[in-house]
Amino acid sequence: MERIVILDCGSQLTQLIARRVRESGVYSEIHPFSISSQDLEALKPKAVIISGGPASVHEAFSPRITPKVFQLGVPVLGICYGQQVMCAQLGGTVESSSHREFGRAFITLTKKSKLFSDAWQIGDKKQVWMSHGDKVTQIPKGFEVLADTPSTPYAIIADETRKFYGLQFHPEVIHTPEGAELIRNFTHKIAGCKGEWTMESFRESAIRKIREQVGNKRVICGVSGGVDSTVVAVLLHQAIGKQLTCIFVDNGVLREGEAEQVRKMFRDAFNIPLVYADASRLFLNRLHGVSDPEQKRKIIGSTFIEVFEKEAENAGGADFLGQGTLYP
Repeated sequence: MERIVILDCGSQLTQLIARRVRESGVYSEIHPFSISSQDLEALKPKAVIISGGPASVHEAFSPRITPKVFQLGVPVLGICYGQQVMCAQLGGTVESSSHREFGRAFITLTKKSKLFSDAWQIGDKKQVWMSHGDKVTQIPKGFEVLADTPSTPYAIIADETRKFYGLQFHPEVIHTPEGAELIRNFTHKIAGCKGEWTMESFRESAIRKIREQVGNKRVICGVSGGVDSTVVAVLLHQAIGKQLTCIFVDNGVLREGEAEQVRKMFRDAFNIPLVYADASRLFLNRLHGVSDPEQKRKIIGSTFIEVFEKEAENAGGADFLGQGTLYP
């Protein structure tokens, strides 16, 4: 399977980068910037994208990328902080700027590249979205400038031989109107991806992996009605059917009508049996008189585990736990 690996340097837009890649028909995975060289190599990526982030490369513990990224022989795209850390690690220079550039800017294209072929031409002035404090003041050996602005001389840089590219702006946001085309050019024309991945193929792959892992054993899945746990529950049900038990705990502090909405959705839309545990009175009794938010959080968390474990036991137990939200 064609895979683009996105190394997350802490940007709030990293998930959006992954979405843009998937919209281009290519499967993407987000991994922490600290991924080991062995784990990165094992993923066999067709290309690597280094995300932006709030840190400065001059900070003592700012994200650094394993040098293996630049030794895999695959294309690398650095976005904002990703461009800066790439330059810093490959011999360029990054300096702090007294002026933070944030918002709309217009870059001028100065050299041709596959990165923006069929989208931008030499001499074009294109709107992009900037968000950076530091700036590159010297690019590494082998790189050249593809686009600039009056205040950002290295808006787009590239080492076309090694297929390393750096953007000082964010192509993943809608404020860079043709940014998605740049990402598509990177995945297709530079990385050589065919773009045959779809959500349907992912669904089929996920169901196959679930069946292989679970076999004839049982799974208990905690659901909240949110997107993450609901998707997990639906995939599990499509994969293993009656081997799945879904448990929904009503903690008494849901939105008005939400508990019934979740029950109706599982019953009518998905036809998935749902164990409904109305523990609202228990939760509210334990929360009575408590005003400290952190104490409330701990009470809700421990009470939820207590109720969930009891319901799981009543259901006959299971060999696997299905859970939705893991990313945070």
